[in-house]
Amino acid sequence: MHPYLKLLRPEQYIKNAFIAAPLFFSGGITWEQMGNTCLGFIAFCAIASSVYIFNDSRDIVEDQAHPVKKNRPLAAGDVSLSAAYQLAGILLGIGFALAYYCQPKIVGVLALYLFINILYSIRLKQIALVDVSIIAIGFLLRLWVGSIASSTHLSIWIILETYLLALFLALAKRRTDFILHLEGVTTRKNIEHYNLAFIDTCLGILSALITVAYLMYCMSPDIQNQYHSDYIYISAFFVLNGLLRYLKLAIVDQTPLAPNTLVLKDRYLQFTLLGWLLFMGLLLYGQA
Repeated sequence: MHPYLKLLRPEQYIKNAFIAAPLFFSGGITWEQMGNTCLGFIAFCAIASSVYIFNDSRDIVEDQAHPVKKNRPLAAGDVSLSAAYQLAGILLGIGFALAYYCQPKIVGVLALYLFINILYSIRLKQIALVDVSIIAIGFLLRLWVGSIASSTHLSIWIILETYLLALFLALAKRRTDFILHLEGVTTRKNIEHYNLAFIDTCLGILSALITVAYLMYCMSPDIQNQYHSDYIYISAFFVLNGLLRYLKLAIVDQTPLAPNTLVLKDRYLQFTLLGWLLFMGLLLYGQA
């Protein structure tokens, strides 16, 4: 991958798919909504890439000690700092311009995302638990962008499940960082404030909360009416298998891969995610 393209971290864009969630679960999609959601997605990707550049510029020394991150363009010296900052400025301009064209309210959400992540890069990522909470909030802002872009309502269920899942994935990533720390590779300054027992306990708690919240979602009369089906509980099969698979990869296999990379590489996770999407889509749109 070209260094400048690699600097944007396009592999992270899979997380921005959450922008499409409000439209998908609305049960009705128009071409205008789809177009606006795509614009919101592109705008968010541009702002997110500028954040990644800023974060990389502050983590050059730490990244050079990381077995994988040492290959990032700034850490490897493939891109100069001045060129990186110029690219970040261009991305900010593109992102905010597209957001304003799509829906002016999105500009405020993106500005909030940018502000929080600048604070995260400068200081907040060094505070244990605050760091993972900021990541989870970022996913909620993605939902907010998608809701505004598509003019759809955000239900309490999608907000709750997204926050819990984002916390789960963020803590799973901290587990990977701590394993590297035990091997003598310290990838982040606050990692000594975590340990495996604490992280594994948190993952267990969050797994239970995600499962219970999802089953309550499936059994909610309002949700069953929305899907026009009593069989939505079947979708829990995919959710449970996806969670258990990720726990196995993180705890048993001690994978060094980030969550988004795992989704792109692991066939089991891909099957459960695709199966869940197809099943939910069939319930929502197959009876139209």
